[in-house]
Amino acid sequence: MTGALVSCSGAGGSGGVTLRLVAADYGDSSANSSKKYWDQLVRGFEAEHSGIKVEVSVYSWNDVDRKVTEMVAAGDAPDMAQIGAYADYAAAGRLYRADEVLSIPSQADFASELSDAGKVNRVQYGMPFAASTRLLFYNRTLFSEAGITPPTTWSELAADARALKAKGVKFPYALPLGPEEAQAETMQWLLSGGDGYLDGFGSYNLDSTQNVATFTWLKDELVGKGLTGPVPPAQLNRADAFTAFTRGEVGMLNGHPSLMKAAAAKGVQFGMVPMPGINGRAKSTMGVADWMTAFRQNGHQDQIRTFLDYVYDEKNVLDFSREYDLLPVTNSAQETMAASPQDADLAPFLQELPSSELYPVGKTSWAGVSAEIKKRIGKAVGPDGSPAAILGQLQRAAVTADSASAG
Repeated sequence: MTGALVSCSGAGGSGGVTLRLVAADYGDSSANSSKKYWDQLVRGFEAEHSGIKVEVSVYSWNDVDRKVTEMVAAGDAPDMAQIGAYADYAAAGRLYRADEVLSIPSQADFASELSDAGKVNRVQYGMPFAASTRLLFYNRTLFSEAGITPPTTWSELAADARALKAKGVKFPYALPLGPEEAQAETMQWLLSGGDGYLDGFGSYNLDSTQNVATFTWLKDELVGKGLTGPVPPAQLNRADAFTAFTRGEVGMLNGHPSLMKAAAAKGVQFGMVPMPGINGRAKSTMGVADWMTAFRQNGHQDQIRTFLDYVYDEKNVLDFSREYDLLPVTNSAQETMAASPQDADLAPFLQELPSSELYPVGKTSWAGVSAEIKKRIGKAVGPDGSPAAILGQLQRAAVTADSASAG
């Protein structure tokens, strides 16, 4: 889905500047396309700022990162891009620092865990635009029929899955390790096992003792015992797992806020709890953020700052978050959402955000490492798979990629 939104307001101004923004589409139909959000925001902005016009081109998530890459390669970088990554552009010196294109109050309003994730070499280039966290969704009806309660530990999760299987549930626990988004399910489980993708010094440690133990448990206690359903995890994509949940075929799975609306629309009675850890609640959940970037090429620093301060106004942040069931990236909007009855359904996700851990997007090697995880990790829990071997392969690939990007 592509298109351009050019404001039609009368706020022109001779000698003015036209900013170009490329943005991702968060809608799932033309009715709620992000084009409508940006159109309204730009109209409001131009009405207040006569010397600046803004043209917004909206592309699907399948196309937006590639489109920006092509524009930059052609020497035609946009002034701003709202996309999924920033580190490569920052490392190449193409981006303004956040403090160059945001006022001090605007930059200080970002949630600290999101600001930190937007840094390369301790300098913030990625400005968080949207965020979400993950919770364990469960089908209340299936749980009631099986006489079980939501799990708080891995052993309880396995026991619940066994009870669901005994009742004929198709996917007692849906484990999507297919190529669509395997890096997300993997990270959620590594965090619940007490580790993650990086060590305390910011280096990859995919094959740590804890991570190998986590995937060994998954292979032996869930997959090997037939508790993850008829589709091998390596072939199960996130979107298919979500769809199966909305059909009432899944007992449990990790999900983000958009699954609430999809499940409710299909009449599924569901609940949500924090992801279980080995012996209790996991110390952290996975967080995801998308990023706003500002390119240096066209030199519109002052105008970009004026526009981005407007974009990150509390009302605009809340409007976007509410439209697409996402979490606000600013403290002011988070506080408003936490106190608002209309946002009660997002409260459990919001509560997880301060302790969430995000992908290592500040590493220029992450895109390649993520692709390797998507390609290989499902084999670790397969019948002939070895968690230690697969995680070892991924670790070696990650170290090689990291060294190449540093060089």
